[in-house]
Amino acid sequence: MTPSVVFKFFTALQHSSLEHPKLLHSHTTPNSPLTYRRFRITAGKSSPKLHRNLRVAVIGGGPAGGSAAETLAKGGIETYLIERKLYNCKPCGGAIPLCMVDRRLTKMKMISPSNFAVDIGKTLKPHEYIGMVSREVLDAYLRERASKNGAKVINGLFLKMDIPNKGATGEKKTLEVDAVIGADGANSKSIDAGDYDYAIAFQERIKIRNDKMMYYEDLAEMYVGDDVSPDLYAWVFPKCDHVAVGTGTVTHKGDIKKFQEATRNRARDKILGGKIIRVEVHPIPEHPQPHPIPEHPRPRRLLGRVAQGGDAAGYVTKCSGEGIYFAAKSGRMCAEAIVEGSENGKRMVDESDLRKYLEKWNKTYWPPYKVLDVLQKVFYRSKPAREAFVEKCADEYVQKMTFDSYLYKRVAPGNPLEDLKLAVNTIGSLVRANALRREMEKLSV
Repeated sequence: MTPSVVFKFFTALQHSSLEHPKLLHSHTTPNSPLTYRRFRITAGKSSPKLHRNLRVAVIGGGPAGGSAAETLAKGGIETYLIERKLYNCKPCGGAIPLCMVDRRLTKMKMISPSNFAVDIGKTLKPHEYIGMVSREVLDAYLRERASKNGAKVINGLFLKMDIPNKGATGEKKTLEVDAVIGADGANSKSIDAGDYDYAIAFQERIKIRNDKMMYYEDLAEMYVGDDVSPDLYAWVFPKCDHVAVGTGTVTHKGDIKKFQEATRNRARDKILGGKIIRVEVHPIPEHPQPHPIPEHPRPRRLLGRVAQGGDAAGYVTKCSGEGIYFAAKSGRMCAEAIVEGSENGKRMVDESDLRKYLEKWNKTYWPPYKVLDVLQKVFYRSKPAREAFVEKCADEYVQKMTFDSYLYKRVAPGNPLEDLKLAVNTIGSLVRANALRREMEKLSV
């Protein structure tokens, strides 16, 4: 018999119309505007044949958690979605592929360390675009959709989970569940996922004048250079009525404010006079390398009847830093494995059922992760390499391969002759960039 899984208490932060009243035990204080609730959750020990529907707790209400909860509820699973901030937002560029669209972008400008700019997007087909979204809008939409399909959304803060010895039972004020999907971000407490590193993302929402906002109507900007990030990139991404200006780094976290200031300076003329309306800071998982399959990208993503998805599983790509699509997809795939393994909630699941999700994930998405990892190692390692990277972005073949891979989440098959030309041209770009750097160093002596 699998040991039960016990969650240490979590505390609700505020009232929510989506809370299930029978699950919560209130502790109120006179004249207090907030009601704090504490209760335990345990994974119930049941026989393979259940006399009730399978119960699953989803920890975290972002794209992974919302997608997982919706899929579980649709599949006949008794679902509880626990999110501590129902109106939360995070420093996230908000770029999403066709299947998760909100605002449409058809242009992107790549800007090198020397401020050489390349326009990208000319290979997009008439029906293709990059979607942009505000995370607080997307996350709330996914949670609401899960609720409409029967998931119980609880406004609570998850603190800790223990896996006690066999025979452990719940205490008074408990909610028993049979499995858990951890979608609680880079600092996940669902299981011990092993050692990993993380990036710090810093973003400012800036309200700019309407005439300046027109510049970003269908355009996003990405900046590379040691001044804005020594190992990633900086961005200016448009939202509905403002722009998000941000940057991130793994290797120099203590300098993040300096990099953010440099990002504002690089975009100064286009955001001049803007008002900062919100500041957001958040950890982004950065999986260690080299890291073998099948335990890529986090050392552990599964333990017993607890599986992780989204940032909790480390599903953020190198080079591009994308995570929204992969978070939502992983939550859905994990939930599908539980629905299938439980025969729509009629029998108990075990680790082998949840492992099918990891096997499918690795098989489907390992190639694009690996390609982006190689690109980051080649082009983000030095100023000349970044100059070469931006130069290569002007190539139509590069743009076509990039967008085909990004929009449809597959490594686009290339043309062998064009691939050979690209390799030769890339080497040439790197050589020219290094030569230019040496000449500049001579002039500065």
